[in-house]
Amino acid sequence: MTDRPLTLMAVHAHPDDEATGTGGVLARYAAEGIRTVLVTCTDGGCGDGPGGVKPGEPGHDPAAVALLRRQELKESCEVLGVSDLEMLDYADSGMTGWPSNDAPGSFWQTPVAEGAARLAELMRHYRPDVVVTYDENGFYGHPDHIQAHRITMAALELTALTPKVYWTTAPRSMMQRFGEVMREFHEDMPEPDPAEAAALAEIGLPDDEITTWVDTTAYSDQKFDALAAHASQGENIFFLRMGKRRFGELMGMETFVRVQDPTGAVTPENDLFAGLR
Repeated sequence: MTDRPLTLMAVHAHPDDEATGTGGVLARYAAEGIRTVLVTCTDGGCGDGPGGVKPGEPGHDPAAVALLRRQELKESCEVLGVSDLEMLDYADSGMTGWPSNDAPGSFWQTPVAEGAARLAELMRHYRPDVVVTYDENGFYGHPDHIQAHRITMAALELTALTPKVYWTTAPRSMMQRFGEVMREFHEDMPEPDPAEAAALAEIGLPDDEITTWVDTTAYSDQKFDALAAHASQGENIFFLRMGKRRFGELMGMETFVRVQDPTGAVTPENDLFAGLR
């Protein structure tokens, strides 16, 4: 037996990612006395600058954006009760196809072995019982999300640890509902072209392939407030437009695919720590 607390480690790409996909579980498990560790891999410097100025436009200063987003991330962590924040501080690579993808020092250009070695050290320090990150496609293809997946899985191989490992996902049924709500709040939103529609249809998984459904409805207000802490990126955070009630209805359930489990807990499960307590 050990008095070491159960520990959840979430590995995310950018400031604000922690709130979107895992804000509910971070808040819930913190409230249940579980140690919650957030690893954020990039500095978020490709986010919006003051007034919504975009990367590459006059007035966009990646260093200043990164500094502001660091503070916003700390505020989000306070809202969610995150016990430990670790920042790898790689340069944000930007969206797929942006010139920043190829910039020296960007997360996308960082050798997986280098990032994995740094993350493995954090894993050895915190000894997580549960690790959460993205799937092989970074959920929707973002380079930094894919890289976060790669270094997480490589880091696990470097350690002797055997945590439960999960990838974030979304049920296709929810993605369909999400599309309907987006149109409700964007009446002038054009219909996606067939290629975009096909790509959107492939995001997430069929409901019966999801192993883990965690009800975080009771913490949806915290999740909303954590997203709101990233005020500089408000233009890009659609969820803030729907208000807390609608947000809780749509975002109260967080879903995952379990890819490693030493406990043999039966699936589908409703707790990332099933089999551990």
